[in-house]
Amino acid sequence: MSTDSVSDSLQYCVEQLHNNEVIAYPTEAVFGLGCDPDSEQAVMALLALKKRPAEKGLILIAANYQQLFPYISDERLTTEQRERMFSHWPGPVTFVVPSTAPGWLRGRFDSLAVRVSDHPGVQQLCLAFGKPLVSTSANLSGQEPCRNIREVAEQFGTDFPVLNDVTGGRNNPSEIRNVITGELIRQG
Repeated sequence: MSTDSVSDSLQYCVEQLHNNEVIAYPTEAVFGLGCDPDSEQAVMALLALKKRPAEKGLILIAANYQQLFPYISDERLTTEQRERMFSHWPGPVTFVVPSTAPGWLRGRFDSLAVRVSDHPGVQQLCLAFGKPLVSTSANLSGQEPCRNIREVAEQFGTDFPVLNDVTGGRNNPSEIRNVITGELIRQG
């Protein structure tokens, strides 16, 4: 990648997202791979790159709750369930919520995993792009998730679009909870 500063790489990444490309960006703990959630072509490219079955579903990461409205069934949530999410957001907790989003995002489920991140780079990226991003760990099948730009380049090549920033320093990926039941799905 030829961009050095965060702002230059931010602009470059947003351009790539508009072109249905997959990008890498830092999150709270690891680098993520992301793309436009409204582009089936981009999502399929991301899944192929990861060798991830579409049936597993994906996570969307956003700058704010309003960005998630087109993808979730907010009307099916109670005030208590919303408050449960909001007590953790922005932050490193992902919630599985009811959804009627396209199957290429939900997989075999009638729900979708979503997170409002507190990572400044994620915030800037989602605001500049104008919507949430698909978010899955940046790693090739069988390899450890990338924790810095050098590792992204080693796994995906030096020309792979990447937001030139650092992770939030957490050791573990985001916790995942079911918003309806409160059940812990993945420890953070």
